[in-house]
Amino acid sequence: MTDSIFALSSGRPPAGIAVIRVSGPHARQAIQALAGRLPPPRVVSLALLKNPQDGSALDRGLVLWLPGPSTVTGEDMAELHCHGGRAVIWAVEDALGRMDGLRRADAGEFTRRAFANGRMDLNAVEGLSDLLAAETQSQRRSALLMAEGHFSRRIAGWRARLLQLSAMTEAALDFSDEDDVPADGIEAEISTHVAVLRDDVAGALAAPSAERLRDGIRLVMAGPPNAGKSTLLNALAGREAAIVSDIAGTTRDRIEVPAAIGGVAFLLTDTAGLREETDDPVEAIGIDRAKAALDAADLILWLGDARDLPRADAILIAAQADRIKEERPGLPLSAVTGEGMQALVALLLERASLLLPGEGDYALHDRQRHHLGRIAHHLDAALSVERDMLLVAEELRLARAIIDKLTGLAGTEDMLDQLFSGFCIGK
Repeated sequence: MTDSIFALSSGRPPAGIAVIRVSGPHARQAIQALAGRLPPPRVVSLALLKNPQDGSALDRGLVLWLPGPSTVTGEDMAELHCHGGRAVIWAVEDALGRMDGLRRADAGEFTRRAFANGRMDLNAVEGLSDLLAAETQSQRRSALLMAEGHFSRRIAGWRARLLQLSAMTEAALDFSDEDDVPADGIEAEISTHVAVLRDDVAGALAAPSAERLRDGIRLVMAGPPNAGKSTLLNALAGREAAIVSDIAGTTRDRIEVPAAIGGVAFLLTDTAGLREETDDPVEAIGIDRAKAALDAADLILWLGDARDLPRADAILIAAQADRIKEERPGLPLSAVTGEGMQALVALLLERASLLLPGEGDYALHDRQRHHLGRIAHHLDAALSVERDMLLVAEELRLARAIIDKLTGLAGTEDMLDQLFSGFCIGK
């Protein structure tokens, strides 16, 4: 990589401060040309920025020189902290763009260089992507842990243990006749360590789903027609998202509404009223889709008869408590008056805590979960052939290869292109 890149890395102007970053071998040249000098490394300095073409003043701001490789991208970097007006940003970027060897960065290019230079692995990159898209506190906490390398360090530990086990296996194969490598019991020792590692990987597979954390817990409101499902959805969403009517069958198709409740992302789903028979073909389609939503639900609020509970873990709601006064099983609730809403929210958050990462935990993407499953498979295979060291060695090698895919050392360019294209320009 011989070219250097620059981009606005702070928020959209106008703003109080604009941070323009430069990365690459021409970062030193860029900061010297604009500031007239090279400031001490990693010391913020005040400078009058001038246009190298004609010497005209651009802005007075702070400059920072960050020599590589101990930088975010692993390259020489410079930061220009300017006033955040559009004209100032345009003038500074225009001056940078006219310098030899500098060009505007593509989307995600700073992060891609960090990945290419070994400053981040693929899991940390995915965590950063999730952090940039985080809208709830639980999303932020989980993404930050992944971006800061908590999962990556765990993987590095697995890789080190696999290398050690592979060395032990090779020793058992090649040097079992020699005095410095005891033959008796080495197979059993390898098997014990493989089993411990397999259990550790299986434990990691129990981590919550990042897709559920990102897209929201699928909370489905279900029950017979006119049970109050749409009214309850609107109350939880905090807006009139679904049409409410006394006419049975008003909701013909399922309605999905994203909502943040107590800092947790939910996807609220209102469904068509469930009943055994209908002469309306459109309503019949809605009922079929309601049943499909129930099958895919993480949590269900059932507003019908307790005897018809669709799932053992469904939450039974005694809805319309402001209109129906007789005692019924379930949580008494009125979405109109607010009775029981606080208790319902508390219950939803309690159930959600079992589906999402807790404090200090991270969530795993489908890609990560897929590779962990393959690593566990190869470790299981190594245990099943424990007396054949040749096969054990091969299974351990395959497990190491999957770890390289998990960290991105053996990733495909197409997948990387798609991942980095989702980043903003300044990242």
